[in-house]
Amino acid sequence: MRIGEIAALVGVTPRAIRHYHHVGLLPEPERRPNGYRAYGVRDAVRLARVRRLTELGLSLDEVRAVLADDAGRELADVLEELDADLARQQAELAERRQRLAVLLAAPPGEVEPVSPELAALLAKAPATTSPSAALDREHLSLLDASGAVGEELYAALGPVAADPAVLRLYERLDELADAAADDPRIGPLAAELVAAVPAEVFSQVFAAIPADGGRTDVPGFVEALLAEYAPAQAEVVRRVMEAFTGAVRGRT
Repeated sequence: MRIGEIAALVGVTPRAIRHYHHVGLLPEPERRPNGYRAYGVRDAVRLARVRRLTELGLSLDEVRAVLADDAGRELADVLEELDADLARQQAELAERRQRLAVLLAAPPGEVEPVSPELAALLAKAPATTSPSAALDREHLSLLDASGAVGEELYAALGPVAADPAVLRLYERLDELADAAADDPRIGPLAAELVAAVPAEVFSQVFAAIPADGGRTDVPGFVEALLAEYAPAQAEVVRRVMEAFTGAVRGRT
């Protein structure tokens, strides 16, 4: 194969191939009597690996180190590894398309870049304009993006999300937006929220939240979360957390 042919086969430019020759990533084949370089299948395989590794974000020095580990391997072994790489890429693309399908199926104005599992959970919740419910949804999206929670938590939350009575609890939390931190409604509402939420939900959530600077009394995430609520609302949320975990102590 000539340089233009191998470039087209692998999906790179002839200029890139010449650069790989220059930096020592791809051995430069001997020229034929007509002056053209003749590339073989192994050259194409090596070039494909260079391209794939750089697409994964490896520097050229890192690519060189990876290729050095492959020295002396049989061509069939290299081809099998390339096939496995392609299979992994196909699986990743399929997962990304699944996530896109969930986003495309969402009603206008409700598209969020969340995992399919969280999207399915949110779809179970009754439609609402509750600010407290929206805030809780944002917190779940944040934990979802971190990858620290998954299917087990969403399964436990399924019945809670679909329960209209839970929505009413959110609405009662909304009603405390202008209340004082000692409002008499705080205690009863906190108790009802504790009764409505499975204990395993909080154990999984708090297991995914690291303490801030070694502090175990008020994790940084929790402190920031409470700051998003009005005083009476924050007191409700604090009491719910204490009931399940004992992780929150004192007042901020």
